[in-house]
Amino acid sequence: MRDLDRFEDELIEQYERHPVLADITRLPDQEFAEVLLQRRFLSLAFTPAYDLAIDLLQDEAGLRIARVILREEYPDGRGHTPSHREDMTYDMGSLGIPRSAIVRSRPTAATRRAIEDTFALIADAGGHERSDLKLLTILRFWGEILVSVEYGRLWQRMGPQLTGDGENRSRFYYPHHVHDAKKRSLESVSLLSTTHSDRLGTRVRELLTGADDEAAAAACFREAEEQSLRLKTAFYDQFRHAPDRVPVPPRG
Repeated sequence: MRDLDRFEDELIEQYERHPVLADITRLPDQEFAEVLLQRRFLSLAFTPAYDLAIDLLQDEAGLRIARVILREEYPDGRGHTPSHREDMTYDMGSLGIPRSAIVRSRPTAATRRAIEDTFALIADAGGHERSDLKLLTILRFWGEILVSVEYGRLWQRMGPQLTGDGENRSRFYYPHHVHDAKKRSLESVSLLSTTHSDRLGTRVRELLTGADDEAAAAACFREAEEQSLRLKTAFYDQFRHAPDRVPVPPRG
């Protein structure tokens, strides 16, 4: 487990060093707004990606964890409480992104490719000989840990706008940075863990240590995490080269 934890932590550090995320505080306001507008489309694809993984999972313990996490995206079945996606647009509005920009925004080719490749990765994982391990590793790393990492970077930029007088007004970005994070190593996670990634980590560890071939299982884990990281970095790479994106009009 220690070797896999070190491997994972190195990937996390690599993601944190992505030029766009590392320099997010220096990004011009319009460019930062475009990052959030495009990132919104990835968030919209989060729940169907989880649904696809649930369709393909055969491990009952992993299924239960994934189902709970998915249901938390819609906290009130009677419709009185905003979904997490609504919380995201609330935060975007608080950051000065007007509704008109959200209405006019469309996913770029790179964003569409990131979404399509995510579904392809999950679908292919369903056909892997260690499908349950690979699917749960993807959900944990792609869907939780790396999300927490990127929102932590984004929070460095948006935090001053969404906090003040001792109050944190973020409904989406900061809570997800906290609740999706890797707080404990794979060695020390338990079912009492409070973050999404650590809850998934309990089952991932069991599948790793209980495998008939632990070396093959570890290789599957590494492959899934490397593939997940490539998906995430490819999305942010588009902002290094300034492709054709819908401009964000000024607020007013």
